[in-house]
Amino acid sequence: MSKKKAIKFATASAIAVSAIAAASPIQAATHSVDHSISSAITKMKTAFHTYKQPAEKGQLPSLSKTRSAVKDAQKAYQAAVDAINKKGGSKTKKSAYMKKLTDKKYYLERAEKYVLATNINLKRAQADFDTAVTSGKQKNVLKTQTVLHTKITAFEKATAKVYGPKVRAVLEKTYTVPAKAKAASVNNEMAIYQAYKEIESGKLIETNLEKAGDIITGAEKYVAAISTKETKLAANLLAVVKKNKGLYEKATAPKPLNLTLLHTNDTHAHLDNVAKRATVVKEERTANPHTLLLDAGDVFSGTLYFNKFEGQADVEFMNVMNYDLMTFGNHEFDLGTSPQGHAALASFIKEAKFPMISSNVDFSKDANLSPLYSDTLTMKPENGKIYSEVVLNVEGENVGFIGLTTEETIDISSPGSVAFENYIEAAKKSVAALEKQGVNKIVALNHLGFDDNPAYDNDQILAAAVSGIDVIIGGHSHTQLDKPVVIAKDNNGKEKDPTVIVQAYQYGDFVGKLNVNFDAEGKIVEHEGKLIKTADKADDPEVAKSLEKYSSVIKELKAKSTGATAVKALTNPRTNGNNALPSVRKNETELGNLITDGMLDKAKEYNAETVIAFQNGGGIREAINEGDITVGEVLTTLPFGNTLATMKLTGAEIKEALEHSVSLEPLENGGFLHVSGMKFTYDSTKPAGSRVQKMEVVGKNQTFSELIPTAEYVVATNAFTAKGGDGFDVFKKAYEAGRVTDLGLSDWENLRDYAAKLKTVEPKIEGRIVDISATVTK
Repeated sequence: MSKKKAIKFATASAIAVSAIAAASPIQAATHSVDHSISSAITKMKTAFHTYKQPAEKGQLPSLSKTRSAVKDAQKAYQAAVDAINKKGGSKTKKSAYMKKLTDKKYYLERAEKYVLATNINLKRAQADFDTAVTSGKQKNVLKTQTVLHTKITAFEKATAKVYGPKVRAVLEKTYTVPAKAKAASVNNEMAIYQAYKEIESGKLIETNLEKAGDIITGAEKYVAAISTKETKLAANLLAVVKKNKGLYEKATAPKPLNLTLLHTNDTHAHLDNVAKRATVVKEERTANPHTLLLDAGDVFSGTLYFNKFEGQADVEFMNVMNYDLMTFGNHEFDLGTSPQGHAALASFIKEAKFPMISSNVDFSKDANLSPLYSDTLTMKPENGKIYSEVVLNVEGENVGFIGLTTEETIDISSPGSVAFENYIEAAKKSVAALEKQGVNKIVALNHLGFDDNPAYDNDQILAAAVSGIDVIIGGHSHTQLDKPVVIAKDNNGKEKDPTVIVQAYQYGDFVGKLNVNFDAEGKIVEHEGKLIKTADKADDPEVAKSLEKYSSVIKELKAKSTGATAVKALTNPRTNGNNALPSVRKNETELGNLITDGMLDKAKEYNAETVIAFQNGGGIREAINEGDITVGEVLTTLPFGNTLATMKLTGAEIKEALEHSVSLEPLENGGFLHVSGMKFTYDSTKPAGSRVQKMEVVGKNQTFSELIPTAEYVVATNAFTAKGGDGFDVFKKAYEAGRVTDLGLSDWENLRDYAAKLKTVEPKIEGRIVDISATVTK
């Protein structure tokens, strides 16, 4: 084509296009808008894929390229919006265009979120932090660490919004993980630094000394570990600790303490006076809010309140009085051989709003109790749990507590799989554990007995044998110590730091109060103790009201008659420490004769060959009043629910049992046997084991004949004794040999039925048990 023709063709084409445009301006505008939208979508996709594609391969996307692509996409998007607004035509068409554009905007938004996350400058914050650490200035380290933590938090929040798990993983690996590691690299140093600054200011010591103590212990260990590090931060931190050494030593050093303890023991479910006991506690704590309230065991067994409610009534009122600690008595284990085992004890513990303490008892093999048991020392005891040692903070001072239960529990109760450790060895271990924690004021909460059988355990032996015990709160022997007893010499007769022993009799008749002044070394320099008689107090009205829901039930039980009448009161004497007095645990009593006669009568119904009955004196708990004998009285007299058993014994074995029965005379012995169907004499001046002199058994014609050592006799007793309770090894051997038959008849029911059968009850002292050298006034 010639040049002239080309020019003509171009001119014609231009005229044609102009003509088309002039003829269809709407078509031209539409083309422009579509082009803008298409361009914007393309650039938004480009921005998205700029960061998404490398990340999918595990690579860190280029931040500069992604930012540039995002800016291009943002401009293209805005240009498309402008084109739609100017050339989009009608409102309906504009709306359609905007939908087409915004439907793809998520590409841009995802890219923008990536940029927003990476704009948080973690690298710069890390660099500032590194500079501060190198300088060793703790204030700067703390400041830049705080900034770094803030940046990390912001980055994590922004990263969580970024699209794609692989993208987020790359960001976390590249930024978050290193930043966190760097920030955490001085966590220990900074925690110690801040804590020591708080100690230095005095605030922490004033508000939470226990926390300060934890910090001090941890810091010293840490500082010892880092002291060889060749960094300015470690060196400066060491300087801070050394600077405050005097402060924290002073803060944790033991100081003098005036400690006030209220204490009870052997309450044995005697709740009729609990409202008066509550008044005592309230009055004493009003006078001194820091007073501690402790119980030395045997809350269980003894009255209808226990028979009916199995400890739940007792624990309710102990919670109301805010007891701080309790240890276990032997009677806490009385229900161990029941079908439910120690379920009642476990329920009691769970309901308690105070911890239990036991240093020589292992509960780990008992299904009911093991979940509640922790064989550890604790400074933060939880309610309803059992610990081996407990530390309580009293007015800023730590006071340590241990708890000991008589090993005799194995013989005189039913612990089952609950095991007992030697009390002296256990006490030594617990005292050492407390002293290792810096505790130099230690209280033993014991159920051992003040002057109980030394063959087992007692408080006085413990005090002389174990150094470090300052106070013994006692139980088990029901001893009325009107004033504290001080043991100031060890087993070798050498002077020792004093151990103050107290005990508050029984049944809640008294609340003991002990004030002891400790010097800074934990030695008692002054003490004062007394028993507060609860009968002298008025009832606490709220407690008295709460008791009604229990006492109303008990009242009905107590009032029910057995159909029998006691011609006179059947006493149940105890010596209360005066061995010249008679006792159900060392002398024949009218009540003991009645009970054994009832046992023998019932056993003959099942085995006519039964000729003798035994009842351990420790199982007879209360007297029976003159007049109508009620079910309540019978239940209170024999509260343990023991069953009647028969066993076959030789005359020699019976003699062995009787020797054990009188072996502790003139001391009381829970294993002292009341008898029916026989009589015997003994000489208490002779050595134990050779005291029994003459034994006679009632024959078929009701005449007495001498017991024959080689002959076999059928004997009735309660299942507890028949299985070896109260230390009767001779009975235990018979039980293990299969010579015992448990008749399954409750002892209290037997007594109820026998009394009803007699109608008129008038037992007498018949000379069934006679000490031929006795001077006791019967």
